[in-house]
Amino acid sequence: MRFLLCLILIALPAMASGQTRQPSHCVALAEATPGVTYLHHANWQKPLAEDTVRLTYIDHAMFLLQTTGGLSAVTDYVGRTPGIDLIPDVATMNHAHSSHWTAVPDPAIPHVLEGWQREHSLDLGEMLVRNVSTDIRSRFGGPPEKDGNSIFIFEVAGLCIGHLGHLHHEPDPAQYATIGRLDVVMAAVDGGLSLDTPTMMKVLTRLRSSVVIPMHWFGRGSLNAFLDGMRGTFDVVEPDTSFVELSLRTLPGRPTIMVLEPAYLNPLED
Repeated sequence: MRFLLCLILIALPAMASGQTRQPSHCVALAEATPGVTYLHHANWQKPLAEDTVRLTYIDHAMFLLQTTGGLSAVTDYVGRTPGIDLIPDVATMNHAHSSHWTAVPDPAIPHVLEGWQREHSLDLGEMLVRNVSTDIRSRFGGPPEKDGNSIFIFEVAGLCIGHLGHLHHEPDPAQYATIGRLDVVMAAVDGGLSLDTPTMMKVLTRLRSSVVIPMHWFGRGSLNAFLDGMRGTFDVVEPDTSFVELSLRTLPGRPTIMVLEPAYLNPLED
């Protein structure tokens, strides 16, 4: 009887989502599929094609990640999602600054993952969420806060999607190894409040993800400095939209920086 109960408990995460997760290659080096197709005719409210992930840039470092099976995750959650009060399945947070976390997350959110001094490995069946901790600078000139930031990694639809958070230093070899292969990465390119531009360029060149989405930029100055430094190594695409739908089938054959324009979520349609 106890054995049967254990089996039921192990199966609950997958049963809850109604989906099984397509195996990813986070820790393997894989060639990107040539030929890129980005879909822009939908928005965050529309159903997704099979084995596809939608990333919507809401504001600052906050993204909405949606899966085919209906799971949703919001990164660097600050207490609500601007535009509408969405209740995601997962909310991740970093506390380098108050614009990346909240002390009072909505209790209706099933899974709130604090990105400081904690390890997470959340398996929801269709999506696995894990983190790699990094240190952050002290606000008052003191010693760095150990494990104050997390790089959150979402394994879903065969893709490895990483959000670097408020990264303050280049990952060390052990952290790079734990991060593994990222197909898509969201990176702060403010030029100094997080990581300085040359070091961030070094990190992203090392990761060599198929898609890089800049975030945490406060104007075209720092953004353009980053884009100019990365041209040649990466293609640059500016599709004039706040979201992108990606799958293993539609990853670009050449590393590409996709500049999404942040936009608050629109109210749900009837």
